[in-house]
Order: sequence, then structure tokens, then C-alpha cells
Amino acid sequence: MGIVVGGILIYLIVLCIRLYNEKAKLQQRLDLFKPMIETTDGIRDMLYYCEVFPKLKYLYLSPSIDSILGPNSLEKHLNNPDIIFDVVHPDDLDTLKKKQSGTLNFDKPITVRFRNHLGEYIWFEEYATPVYKDGRVIAVQGVYRNVHSQYILQQQLEYKSTHDELTGLYNREYFQVKKNEFNEIAIPITVIVADLDDLKEINDEYGHQMGDRLIRTAADCLKRFADDEMIVARIGGDEFIVMIPHKNNFEVEQYIKNVCSEMKEFSNTLPFSPIHISIGYEYTLSSYGVMRQLMNKADQKMYKNKKIKKMLVGSR
Repeated sequence: MGIVVGGILIYLIVLCIRLYNEKAKLQQRLDLFKPMIETTDGIRDMLYYCEVFPKLKYLYLSPSIDSILGPNSLEKHLNNPDIIFDVVHPDDLDTLKKKQSGTLNFDKPITVRFRNHLGEYIWFEEYATPVYKDGRVIAVQGVYRNVHSQYILQQQLEYKSTHDELTGLYNREYFQVKKNEFNEIAIPITVIVADLDDLKEINDEYGHQMGDRLIRTAADCLKRFADDEMIVARIGGDEFIVMIPHKNNFEVEQYIKNVCSEMKEFSNTLPFSPIHISIGYEYTLSSYGVMRQLMNKADQKMYKNKKIKKMLVGSR
């Protein structure tokens, strides 16, 4: 009997030692956050230590979450850690799931968006470290840094580098990049070249502000019927180019018809009517190595269209 009791006591002692060691290791991990908490736990950063196995459980979450995601966020997330999957942007949900399962690449920063109490998605850059036990991830510790303002600024700079300021269409630089890309692959594509006919006359009679309004109106018409694959660009003062991949002649002609019809509708709101624009287009089954020739042929057809219209006006 004494042997059995002794064995039980030894087992309990060993178990207590193991539990103490586990608690000490956990405390060491949490202690790593103390310097960071004291210096960075403000409006910009959210620090956390979260168990992911056997279930989600925050052992630490910084109070700054209330300042970033909204009042009572700390209490809500501590009581229900799964709420993180409700406030993450749908496009970033897979990132969180991979982090929970330990299959995410933790060697580089993680970019995610969380919805605040106003319904706005805030951009965060996260540096996370997995915690392993017996070969599997049991917890993740890290810091979310609020980079929303920097990310929005970066988006604005990227947008300005690829878009025309007056019209919001793609600019000449972006058009050249896409043209070169299409030149290296073999896909069916159409190039449309369009040129406003009366911009100089409008500028002379109504002023350049009205001329800018004419350009914006024409751009809106060209963009209104464009799908996500189409590249609609302003490459000069009154010059536009539309690149239409994977469309047949009927679809291209329907697009042009819709644009011209829309221009007549817009004209009713302007002191000049209708909007006159010359259009030429060229189609090829394979874009590989022929984009320059395609543009030249479309350009020639546009000028031919413009010349015919001038002759018709002069003969009246």
C-alpha cells in the first residue's frame, strides 16, 4: 500500500513540476511583450498572444484595440475570439485561417484588413511568430500595426502613376505597359483609336474649362460601357485609345454604338451638341508581335473617318 501511495505522490510531484514549467514558459513568452507594450501599445499597434489549439483563446490582447476598431472591442474579442473572422475583410479571411492552422508563411509581414465599428476596413501590417509544441502550432504571438494612412497614400500614388488626372482613365504610361504585355502574348484583341473633333473650337468659343468638360464627358462615355478587361486610356489632349481583348467584331461594334449613343445623351446637358468624335479600330486574332501595326491601322482608319466627316460638312 505504501508503495502505491508513494508512486502516486511521485506522479503528482512530476505533474506539478511539468505544469509549473509550462506556466513559466508561457510567462516568459508574455514577458517578451512587456517592453513593446510599454512603448508601442498606443493607437497604432495591437499586440496579442493567442492560443490556436485546441481552440482560439487570447492570453493577451492590448487595450488599444478599442481605439482602433471601436469601443468594447477588447471585451468582445476576449469573450469570443472567433469574432476576428467576422470583422476581417472577406478577401483576407483565408490568411487568418492559414495563420490559425500554422500553414501561413510567417517569414514575411502579413497584410490584413479589419472592419471597425463604423463599417470601415482598416489596413494592418502584422508581424507574427508561431509557437510550437510537439511539432504543431499551438499559439501565435504578434503585433498588428495600423498602416491604413500609409497604405491609402501608397494607393493614391500608384493610382496617379497609372491614371490621367483630368479624366480618371489610364494614362499613356500605363497604356504603353499594357501594349507591350499584349505584344508578348497571343490573344484576340481590338484596338480603338478615338479623337475629339471640335476641341479647339470649343476652347476658343467657350474657354478651356469647357474644353476640359468636353474631354471628361467623352472619357465617361468611353468608360461607361467598358468591362474589367478593357484598357481605356487618354494618351493626349483629345486622343483616346481602347484596347479590347477577347472580344469579337460584333461585340466591339456594339461597344462603339453604345458609346456614340451615350455621347448624344450627354450632349443635351452641354452648351454644344452633339459631341463629335472620330473613331477607327482594328482587330487581330493574335496580338503577338503586332500591337504597333494594329495601332497604326486603327489610327489610319480614325483619320480617314475624320476626313470624311470634314468633307461632308464642307459640302453642305
